[in-house]
Amino acid sequence: MHIEFLVEEQSAEEALRVLVPRVAGPEVTFQVHSFRGKTDLLMKLPSRLRAYVRWIAAADSRVVVMIDEDRQDCRQLKARLEGFCSEAGLTTKTSPNGSGAFLAVNRIAVEELEAWFFGDCDAIRAAYPGVPNSLESRARYRHPDEIKGGTWEALERVLQDAGHHRGGLRKIEAAKAIAARMDPARNRSPSFNQFCQGVLAAATP
Repeated sequence: MHIEFLVEEQSAEEALRVLVPRVAGPEVTFQVHSFRGKTDLLMKLPSRLRAYVRWIAAADSRVVVMIDEDRQDCRQLKARLEGFCSEAGLTTKTSPNGSGAFLAVNRIAVEELEAWFFGDCDAIRAAYPGVPNSLESRARYRHPDEIKGGTWEALERVLQDAGHHRGGLRKIEAAKAIAARMDPARNRSPSFNQFCQGVLAAATP
């Protein structure tokens, strides 16, 4: 099985390059394609999906679209992605064909990729010494998908308080460092776990 991932920026691409083999297993091949932000991905997604529909079923492959919620209405955003797939002729995990088969999976990081990092505070600490052991027990960070005020801003504050990224969060660098130390099985982010379930379903023939 082969999976094509479409993500909105390079930090997500770098994280998935590390995480996908841990979720789907080493036997699943994959490519990650990043865009120049959410607007660019949404603008180009319809044509990209139409291109995939020409070969993906015959190639025993799947498409996974992963996008940040960014304080948008999650249901509306998911419906938009599902609509793009429907218009392109791609069945989805949410709307499979009569036998339950599908070619595409749409997943949303709530509210941003960095929430997935807060779902594994052990990985943050391993990547950045000095981050407190009490981080996940603090009310603000107890529920990763519910962090207020932006998760990348929250991660920046946490790392800067520990003496890292003093000049501003370098998102690609942080994504590489934290993802390399993440264990999907212990992640507390519901949207990350939904993503993992979608990837496992896409990886199943």
